[in-house]
Amino acid sequence: MQVYNYKVVKQFAIMTVVWGIVGMLVGVVIAAQLAWPALNFDLPWLHFGRLRPLHTNAVIFAFGGCALIGLSLYIVQRTCQVPLISNSLAAFVFWGWQLVIVLAAVTLPLGITSSKEYAELEWPIDILITVVWVAYAIVYLGTILKRKTKHIYVANWFFASFIIAVAILHIFNSLAIPVTLTKSYSIYSGTIDAMVQWWYGHNAVGFFLTAGFLGIMYYFVPKQAERPVYSYRLSVVHFWSLIAVYVWAGPHHLHYTTLPDWAQSLGMVMSLILLAPSWGGMINGVMTLSGAWDKLRSDPILKFLIVSLSFYGMSTFEGPMMAIKSVNALSHYTDWTIGHVHSGALGWVAMITIGATYHLIPILYGKEQGEMYSVKLIDLHFWLATIGTVLYIASMWVNGLMQGLMWRAINDDGTLTYSFVESVEASFPGYVVRFIGGAIFFTGMLVMAYNVWMTAKTAEAPKQAAEAPKKTAEAPTGDAS
Repeated sequence: MQVYNYKVVKQFAIMTVVWGIVGMLVGVVIAAQLAWPALNFDLPWLHFGRLRPLHTNAVIFAFGGCALIGLSLYIVQRTCQVPLISNSLAAFVFWGWQLVIVLAAVTLPLGITSSKEYAELEWPIDILITVVWVAYAIVYLGTILKRKTKHIYVANWFFASFIIAVAILHIFNSLAIPVTLTKSYSIYSGTIDAMVQWWYGHNAVGFFLTAGFLGIMYYFVPKQAERPVYSYRLSVVHFWSLIAVYVWAGPHHLHYTTLPDWAQSLGMVMSLILLAPSWGGMINGVMTLSGAWDKLRSDPILKFLIVSLSFYGMSTFEGPMMAIKSVNALSHYTDWTIGHVHSGALGWVAMITIGATYHLIPILYGKEQGEMYSVKLIDLHFWLATIGTVLYIASMWVNGLMQGLMWRAINDDGTLTYSFVESVEASFPGYVVRFIGGAIFFTGMLVMAYNVWMTAKTAEAPKQAAEAPKKTAEAPTGDAS
């Protein structure tokens, strides 16, 4: 009798919580440093410039990466009704990915970096990432190939695109000439280097932080709501339009640079078009609750999932607006961009991950769905996460608009009205509020860790050890359209 491999899923789920706490703690520290610079203690490895890439890598690739890999390996087994093709290869993916994270945590504070945003890790670690990712692709895609179901559920389409796209992006952006074990130089230069970097950077957002998490949404929202996907046709249109358009949007990061004007304009137009498929996915997820809105009153896990979609819709409206050249002239290099990033990172990525993890943890520990140690603590976590996110992004919006207006204010004689230092001083209250918002969100993660720990502690032996794949489809795939 075949059984699903829940061991590797459980490992990734636990590390998702652990790395979430670590990554967000570093984020709170550097948020405090911007308000009170003395908190770097004049130690080079604690300076903002070194801790910031540590924070971004920890949150995106440690927290987000563990969530994506773990949840995708759970979903592919349930929807294809077969166990993973190789348990040993899955174990290699887990331990290999943790090694990547640890190496990042060591090298980045030491200042060992390629200086490419979201791709700071040096070439030996890049090679390790490639090997682990290929192993992950083999496990995931191989499991789909041996499926017992004729149909490939939509979540798996999103995961497959995320795996393939991230592999291509990582390999081509990371091409470099090694000089020493800890130093290399990109094979690209000048404007080409910038273009390749933001083709990678924006699509790290597009495929790692969007397509992958949409795969999570398409499984866990219907499961938690106990409703079919609102429109299966819309999910298909959403998928193909998203992946067709997203790859072209990178140049909007390079407005008013040496990038040719036609490329900047193309990036802007594609970003505006991107609004349609993004909102198509959001509407499909939210409307899945049709006829079951009352569940939001009593189900905090569903609150996480649905509110995450609201933040997804908001951030994917804001992004295309910021891609418009005239708006970008005001927003670029300001805290508005930081607010936009975190409306997606905290509001969308973190909240959908937290909701899915709360759904999954009881199952992994042999309990019934939703049988966490404390539902009240989940509700508390929801409000901490929501309030923390709102405080964070609102403070950054205010700061960003103020900075943009101060920087472009000109006196009658053509001189600048404000110095840069004055804009920094004016930003101080916003930085304090941002720190408070981040600290509140971080507190919510500690509440989650306690809830998960107590759930695991009180669990019986996992029932899955003797559970065969069910014959019925795991996620409802109906179509209301």
